[in-house]
Amino acid sequence: MKHIREMLVNLGAWAILVTQSLVWMFRPPFRLRLVLDEIEFVGNQSLNIIALTSLFTGAVLAYQSWLALSTVGTDSLVGASVALSLVRELAPVMTGIVVAGRAGAAMAAKLGIMRVTEQIDALEVMAISPKQYLIGPRIIGGMIATPLLVAVFGLIGNLGGLAVGVYVCGIDPGIYVQKMKYFMAPWDFYHGVIKGIFFGFVFSSIGCYKGYVAKNGAEGVGRATNEAVVYATVLILVLDFFLSILIPTGLRTQG
Repeated sequence: MKHIREMLVNLGAWAILVTQSLVWMFRPPFRLRLVLDEIEFVGNQSLNIIALTSLFTGAVLAYQSWLALSTVGTDSLVGASVALSLVRELAPVMTGIVVAGRAGAAMAAKLGIMRVTEQIDALEVMAISPKQYLIGPRIIGGMIATPLLVAVFGLIGNLGGLAVGVYVCGIDPGIYVQKMKYFMAPWDFYHGVIKGIFFGFVFSSIGCYKGYVAKNGAEGVGRATNEAVVYATVLILVLDFFLSILIPTGLRTQG
């Protein structure tokens, strides 16, 4: 019961902190420059690791799909299989996990250091809201940058899958692309991008909360950073299941 009570208390404190931070973003002075800085931090500075991860994710997915589909003579569907798996599931989930490990951990560590060194208290003394100055821009920046990274992941991952499918598996490039175009619809892309918005909110809000409530010096900052990554990763995987059910698929059209 003690652990359940503690979990509920933390959940309530997280919800209150995030709500207040987002409300503060609509009050002057507006922190647009801080939001742009966070978009650059989460998005631009994550491009290299996202590109590398997506390239090899698409490559191994294409190869494994070819091994499975070629046994039943349907290796022409490798392109469609890779594309749908990437844009609907792997791109948002992998992007969320990778960026949570990089940007989410950095948010928790930075705010945690500011908390234990009393810099956050100093902001409050100067009548500057830490929620508006530190937390709100990070959450908004994560929600904007993550879906953009999801789109990049899907693009590069499909290029990696195409390269492996054509040059390693020997699939005709025309058939690969034609099947991919036939079975994919714009809503498949939107499906992954919508998930990216939620995942960006998850890792940024959890990272900010864990850093904001950190205590007990350097040990507490390390614990907060570790918990931010673990909780964000688990919640992303759990949330992905429910979003896959809740986000409608009826808007897909074949053509």
